[in-house]
Amino acid sequence: MSQSADGSTGAASRDRAAGAARAARRPATHGSRAGVAVTGLGVVTPAGADEHSFWGGLCSGMSTARRCEELAGMPVDFACSVESVDLDAAVGGRSVWRMARFVKLALVAARQAVADAGHDPAHWEGDRVGVVLGVGVGGVSVLVDNARRLADDGPDAVSPLLVPMMIPNAAAGEVAIALGAHGPSLAPVTACASGATAISVARDLLDSGQCDIVVAGGAESVLTPLVVTAFARMGALSTRSDDPASASRPFAADRDGFVMGEGAAMLVLERERDVRARGGRTRALLVGAGSSTDAYHPTAPEPDGRGAQRAVEEALRQADWAPGEVDHVNAHGTSTLLNDAMETALIGRMFPHAPTVTAPKGVVGHTLAAAGAIEAVATVLTLEHGLVPPIANLDSVTDAFELDCVVKEPRRQCVETAVSHSFGFGGHNVALAFRRA
Repeated sequence: MSQSADGSTGAASRDRAAGAARAARRPATHGSRAGVAVTGLGVVTPAGADEHSFWGGLCSGMSTARRCEELAGMPVDFACSVESVDLDAAVGGRSVWRMARFVKLALVAARQAVADAGHDPAHWEGDRVGVVLGVGVGGVSVLVDNARRLADDGPDAVSPLLVPMMIPNAAAGEVAIALGAHGPSLAPVTACASGATAISVARDLLDSGQCDIVVAGGAESVLTPLVVTAFARMGALSTRSDDPASASRPFAADRDGFVMGEGAAMLVLERERDVRARGGRTRALLVGAGSSTDAYHPTAPEPDGRGAQRAVEEALRQADWAPGEVDHVNAHGTSTLLNDAMETALIGRMFPHAPTVTAPKGVVGHTLAAAGAIEAVATVLTLEHGLVPPIANLDSVTDAFELDCVVKEPRRQCVETAVSHSFGFGGHNVALAFRRA
């Protein structure tokens, strides 16, 4: 075995040299809030299975809700499903058989985002690449199917792959495998805020110097009779079965609940200076991320929105913005009575200058853990295009505060600064602040 001049082995010397090179790339001050660039976007939603079709569907202001054969006979028989892509073909390869639907959605979106960022996983330094992928429920359809097999045919009928297919972190793991990402691989679960939480955690990984690149977002697919019926029994879903396309109506006075959706969205995040050094493209800057907890109720938001306000205030503090500097709000906007009333009060109180407001769930439904990531993508596209998509099925806002909701058609606006809200069961609140690149 060869030795270097100091008596160490050649392998050990190379390891130290590689470690020193990695350390040199890390931020000098780990607590700094340096610019974090969004360099890639990937999205698979009911409105479209790529960035361009998604953006076109969102700007159309037309809901994607429809009756679903698999929900026939249930209390609510409609949802917003992904239909414009063959996921098995899009994933490809022999490993597709071991993946639940939410994993396939995540992998397709992740590949899109990495390609959009101009990276080739075959040539990047994988131990400096992280994956943070929020999932709320996991492979519930696989679990239900195997529960039936156990009841009908006994233990031998249960798939040995049940556990790795159903666990929520399966998406993060499979994305890491596919991308050769050997850095931290995390799966935060904060219910409907999970996708936004993932983006916030990704920013921390870059700021701390643990990663040079992070692929972050959310994925969810739970359009099963069991889950949809469970939400219906809670009274959370719209019951407009006679007209599903009009059911998701964020901030409307006659809203009666959300429409279930499915999908995935992923963003590639890098330190701004690293992007400049490699000659990459920055699509937007993530300049603030605030989180808080209501500690109020398992499913209902704190009515006055003070918990959510703490998250927004922290995002603005990190961005070094006064509330009056916010041009646009991408609202959580679920179309439920309690959430929309709380968020209306929050926006009216925090932003009396009335920035424009949109709410993508009117078009794509509530995609649960994927929602925050899908809405982050929408926010980046709004900054890029100078165009605010309309809220589906909304004519005007009649709650206590007057909001400048964009309705009917997209509104041309030069948006320099935007905040995206995400709120989840358990009182989880996340606000992301984006600035135009």
